[in-house]
Amino acid sequence: METPAADLTDSLAAAGFFVLGGFSPGHGDPIPALKSGKHPRSLLLVGSTGQTLWPLLTSSPEFSDEKPDPLDRYTKRILSAIAIANDLEALFPFEGPPFHPFQQWALACGGFSQSPMGVLAHQRYGPWTGFRAALLSELVVEVAVASKVDGPCETCRDKPCISACPVSALSIENGYDVPKCREHLVSMKNASCWSGCLARRACPIGEDHRQDPANARFHMDCFTDISSTGQ
Repeated sequence: METPAADLTDSLAAAGFFVLGGFSPGHGDPIPALKSGKHPRSLLLVGSTGQTLWPLLTSSPEFSDEKPDPLDRYTKRILSAIAIANDLEALFPFEGPPFHPFQQWALACGGFSQSPMGVLAHQRYGPWTGFRAALLSELVVEVAVASKVDGPCETCRDKPCISACPVSALSIENGYDVPKCREHLVSMKNASCWSGCLARRACPIGEDHRQDPANARFHMDCFTDISSTGQ
């Protein structure tokens, strides 16, 4: 069993990313074959949090060139190069249709649970992880042993995220009402939600990994324009 190369971990960290987890796919799992035609033996889920990626993104050429989708373009440029340098193949959540089932892959990694907010919540990072890429390998990589730890939502009794939403866009019965949330943001340009989703901020898990107001505003602008495909 191979361990992730130190330069892979270091390269990801230097660009604002890290490995959230991984698993060894079975032949029935919804994962495309490698370019060689072989079935991948490891999938590494690469993500970021509210604190890791934003400073590097805002200093990138993609952020200042006034072209669309700076986050996606930065992610693809950096992670494609890192994948090639480490004999891996990269898949991205924003490429499609068809889009890859990143939430399904995250649940297979372990440590995640489905939250009432639509996003997955991680047992360490809470709702503040973004899925940026999946790296596929022909080798069995140690980190690709799925975690047996469950995410935090199954044992959360109070569900503070639900009561924190100012327009009741969340419920146990109906989940996340995306149009209602977006309509509130579009119609209320001074809403406090623009500085960070109040439901996410109410989650007691991963508080140290929250987005700062500028970062949150960037994502809210993207959300009101078009739904995100990357958590």
